[in-house]
Amino acid sequence: MNAHALSVLEFPRALALVADRASSALGAARARTLVPRTDREWIEAEHRRVAAMRALVGGEGGWAPEPIPDLTQPLARLRIEGTAWSGPELLGGGTLLRSSRRTREQLTDARRVSVALAVLAPFAERMVVAKDAEAAVERAIADDGSVRDDASPLLRRVRRDLRGAQGELVKLLERVMARLEAHQQVPDMSVTVRNGRYVIPIRAGARSAVGGIVHDASSTGGTLFVEPPAAVEFGNRIRELEAEELREVDRILREVTETIRPHREGMLDALDALVELDTLYARARFADDLRCTPAELADPAGGFAIRDGRHPLLLAQHGSVVPFDLEMLPGEHTLLVSGPNTGGKTVLLKALALVSALTQAGVPAPVGAESRVPVFDDYFADVGDEQSIQASLSTFSAHLKNLSEILRSATHESLVLIDELGSGTDPLEGAALGGAILEELTRRGTTTIATTHLGALKELATEVRGVVNASLQFDSVALAPTYRLIKGIPGRSYGISIARRLQLPEAILQRATERLPKGERDVDALLADLERREATLSDREREVADADERVKTDARRVADRMRNVREREREIERTSRQEARRYLLDARAEIERTIKELKAAGAQSAEEMARAARQTAERMAAEQGSALDAIDRREERERRERVGNGRRGGPATAAGVADEARPSVGDMVELSTFGGRVGRLVDVRDSSAVVAVGAVKMTVPLATLRRSSQQAAKPEINVPILGDMPEAYAPSDIDLRGMRVGEVDDFVLQSLDAAVRADLKAIRIIHGKGTGALRERVTEMLRKDTRVKTFRLGAWNEGGAGVTVAELA
Repeated sequence: MNAHALSVLEFPRALALVADRASSALGAARARTLVPRTDREWIEAEHRRVAAMRALVGGEGGWAPEPIPDLTQPLARLRIEGTAWSGPELLGGGTLLRSSRRTREQLTDARRVSVALAVLAPFAERMVVAKDAEAAVERAIADDGSVRDDASPLLRRVRRDLRGAQGELVKLLERVMARLEAHQQVPDMSVTVRNGRYVIPIRAGARSAVGGIVHDASSTGGTLFVEPPAAVEFGNRIRELEAEELREVDRILREVTETIRPHREGMLDALDALVELDTLYARARFADDLRCTPAELADPAGGFAIRDGRHPLLLAQHGSVVPFDLEMLPGEHTLLVSGPNTGGKTVLLKALALVSALTQAGVPAPVGAESRVPVFDDYFADVGDEQSIQASLSTFSAHLKNLSEILRSATHESLVLIDELGSGTDPLEGAALGGAILEELTRRGTTTIATTHLGALKELATEVRGVVNASLQFDSVALAPTYRLIKGIPGRSYGISIARRLQLPEAILQRATERLPKGERDVDALLADLERREATLSDREREVADADERVKTDARRVADRMRNVREREREIERTSRQEARRYLLDARAEIERTIKELKAAGAQSAEEMARAARQTAERMAAEQGSALDAIDRREERERRERVGNGRRGGPATAAGVADEARPSVGDMVELSTFGGRVGRLVDVRDSSAVVAVGAVKMTVPLATLRRSSQQAAKPEINVPILGDMPEAYAPSDIDLRGMRVGEVDDFVLQSLDAAVRADLKAIRIIHGKGTGALRERVTEMLRKDTRVKTFRLGAWNEGGAGVTVAELA
């Protein structure tokens, strides 16, 4: 790639933003070496890996790279047999082994994002695991890189002896200093070390009185550092112990190094993989921080589209910038951007180029959804003032040198950026030269983005096929840039308008306007009219967008209200079921207590017990009647509201749809799946219905109901007891097909009650195969019911897995 162009575009600065987000120096250094590539397979693979890293970092528990020590040189030296690492190097080796092992564990953890782990799996395979070497380093090397005292028994003993000898020697020297005369002492006397020997400071005149060996002197010569004769033997012993300690430390370092040496190749590969993971981590953080969206790669000749594009350097510096949208269609090769200074034209050039360069380097670029980023084979730029005194080049000559290189090397797949085309010389000649250059690049098919102030170049779009005008919007009232890119319309210079804002004399401004060529004045007026029309259109678009948002808000509010109504309906239904179930259980318990009391009182016959049981049930029904009636009234009110909503155009419900073939709410109906019992139809919900049989409500399939000729009179409460219920009311087959899981509880419970009262030995519960949800619910209920002795799935001739057969106690 063209290094000069990438430097002009500030691509290295953009990479520095990525490198700053790495966790290690090695990762940051590698991030700075990224360069744009043209291999689309490589680019796509890199972006898949970055996307996987973003998912891993943002997933449950998060992820961050483990510490990465720089062991490049030590690992290279480890290739030579007999070499030993220092303590700090061994500490780094242990860190590398630990980081490698932990990273492998994290990248194979099934609890993390599976898609991310699948993409990053090759990194896990490169991680070396050597627990023996890792443990050896941990046992021998302390956190500061020194060898631990307990690395070996000999080292422990030598260091203990050494510390004892040093302590004794210090005490001896302190006693010697205490016996010195005042004129022999120096201020702040203390034991110190010179040339590896323990000494005391004395005045130079006390040399003969103290004796011993002089190891050093002060800069003035007034103080001598002397090892007294009594300390010489202690000093020799300390030196011997220090030498023994050094030999043992060297032996331990060599021994631990040998445990690491066999893993050298694996550690090199793991180090490289860890560094590469760190660069992916840096790129993922960059993408998250700058809100980068994955983009599709595009062929420059086929056109491209940048949505919500932003300059990464400005974005990192200011936090938010005005985004730009740019789409080049097939056949459009040159974009000529015009407009006033300070409008952001140069920033646009660099932003567009950086978006592509970063993408081709495997770094997500700050663009929005549905972007198609072009892949260029090279970058060329003539941006900024590049005059050179040493090369005797003027600004114009420097521009021509760059343009010559562009014309010589740019291909149909290259990107060319030219800032202020035609400037630096006579405007007529500059416009002619700039037009010829753009015409050649456009004919070649080179993607070219150029900026200019020259009015003559703005007409090029009408003369050369493939050239498109564009401008960066400028607020004509505030005379300030808006940085919004408008394709298809050239920009005005606003030079005279800005001069008027700065209060130049009106006569001069009027004369300047008159001196403009008539054609240019007409074009300027036309552009001003187009800007006004575009502003009006933008205002209307905003109004439409606001109105659309209000409609969406109202729709969401209505949807929320309907959802609340449905939740309320479900809550009422749940409450009704619970109250009915509680009533049944209470009634059964009360009847059983009554029977027991009658037996204890010596009742003479079953008829007496049945009569007393019925009286008890009637009393409980009377107590529960008002509550059940209130529930009926509440559900009827809800039903009427739903019907009313359906008639007003609201969401239609089953209750609001007329169907002459179906029973209506309030009709008396017969339950074909429950022995033909008669009840009142309370509510209809889709394919199911709520039927009140006496004081009990149950939910049954709508298809199992038929109208009854019986009048809707309040039925007599009749609670049969054992031996009192006809077999017609206790069917041996219970059909649950068509019901929902939440609807079967009451039905199964009532059927079991009837079967027990009819003294049936077994019942068949038909739930079908389907998803198995009904079968699981039936199994759960039968397992908890003490009246069920055993239960099993049906045999092949009994319905198989679609039937559960329950034997009753």
